Amino acid sequence: MAILYLAGAVLCVVLYFAFLKRFTYWKSRGVPQYSLLVNFRELLLGLISHRGTTETIQTIYNAFPGSRYCGDYQCSTPILVIRDLELIKKVAVVDFDHFTDHVNMSVAQDSEPIWKNNLLALKGDKWKDMRATLSPSFTSSKMKAMFNLISNYSKAFVEYCEEHPDQAHSMEMKDVFTRFTNDIIATCAFGINCDSMRNPQNEFYLMGKDITNFTGFWVNFRMIFTFLFPRLAKRLQITFFSKRATHFFATLIRENIASREQNGIIRPDMIHLLLEARKGKAREDSRFTVTEGVADRQEEKRKKEQLTDLDITAQALIFFLAGFDTVSSLMCFMAHELAVNADIQERLQLEVDDIMRQCEGNITYEALSKMEYMDMVVSETMRKWPSPVFSNRACTKSYTIEPEKEGEKAVKLNVNDPILIPIFAIHRDENNYENPTRFDPERFNRENKASVLPYQFIPFGVGPRSCIGNRFALMETKLVFFYLLSKFNLVVTEKTDVPLQLGKHAFQLKAKNGFWLALKARTR
Repeated sequence: MAILYLAGAVLCVVLYFAFLKRFTYWKSRGVPQYSLLVNFRELLLGLISHRGTTETIQTIYNAFPGSRYCGDYQCSTPILVIRDLELIKKVAVVDFDHFTDHVNMSVAQDSEPIWKNNLLALKGDKWKDMRATLSPSFTSSKMKAMFNLISNYSKAFVEYCEEHPDQAHSMEMKDVFTRFTNDIIATCAFGINCDSMRNPQNEFYLMGKDITNFTGFWVNFRMIFTFLFPRLAKRLQITFFSKRATHFFATLIRENIASREQNGIIRPDMIHLLLEARKGKAREDSRFTVTEGVADRQEEKRKKEQLTDLDITAQALIFFLAGFDTVSSLMCFMAHELAVNADIQERLQLEVDDIMRQCEGNITYEALSKMEYMDMVVSETMRKWPSPVFSNRACTKSYTIEPEKEGEKAVKLNVNDPILIPIFAIHRDENNYENPTRFDPERFNRENKASVLPYQFIPFGVGPRSCIGNRFALMETKLVFFYLLSKFNLVVTEKTDVPLQLGKHAFQLKAKNGFWLALKARTR
């Protein structure tokens, strides 16, 4: 019997040091965190899908009011959640050189070459070089050059809705807007013309849905397995993304590159810019400059390695992934809010009608840029429904968060320690926005916009690692709503969830039961 007691004691000690002690990482450093019991409860809730990522992050954010930061765990990996706006500025901007990279996803490094080489996953100097190469694609002048192309696609989209009133009485807007954004990305990034409304089964769209599908048991199994066991996943050929879809896009881009180089085809899109960069002909500034707040970092242009077909494929694919799902989600949430807030929709339509008269039916880039209420509505949509719901950074040089409040200790972060910036929770914090669940575009009018604190509104992320395609996403969204609202009223149906219920997804906000609305033709 004594031997059994001894064995049990030894087992408890081994279990503590092998597993349980990991969950005291932050507590031992003076960082507020859940108790062991609550940690296990949260882990269990996440595993059995009773709580989505958004709710999980917001719960821990709200659990420590008044704290500048708190400790959390991804499985057993410690993550520091940053709550304080000034501290976010410090780690993401002022001291950016200590946090230059996103958190390392092992799957990216060992299992997915295409993922490993895209702008989101690149690290250090490779990221800086690629960011400098891609930046010319997203300047105001480049947006202006693509304006007519996107405007024409927006018109065609609304014309289709006019031609099919039988469909307009009840539409799942996620499906509708995803088809629209698919076609925009296809032409602006890949140089391919699609019409996914009239040809709903086109392969480009179907493969896009496949590669952005992050739901279902086997999809979740692949994600978890490749993250936890990257080397084994590589050996077993288990991948994060669909093999079929990855092969489709890689082949498509490779053949596109070969055709352009062989036939001298020139088209003003992302692939053309990357091909020009490979030849050393792309226009680049002499310095890569990042300026935000008090940060001003300049990297002299270095001799860069030549871009490979894999590099080009990786950038085109990440641009597609961002545009296909993220932008269409923004459009869905905006459409829903306009439908349930008829007074806001009516006011926005007055602005649309006014601009339509001034431009005689053909809006210009300059006119769209001056639509103040449109900008207010889009901004409030991104405030209430940001996508993604968080951002992260990996510590790349040892860093110490000095104490500023009574009871705080210096918190030392080691290389590779992850931090999390809870965008959704910040946007829904009552200390940042009064009545944060209410949809109120007036938060972003001329007077109130000036009172929004820096880093209180961060829908595209923060600092040098923020989204490079924000101008593109905003222009695309504003254009489609300009033409849509000129012809239709967005109205709720019996299928519309009011209030909206969110699904439990890992990376983005999505409606549990879809975005069901009707398009009712306006009477003049």
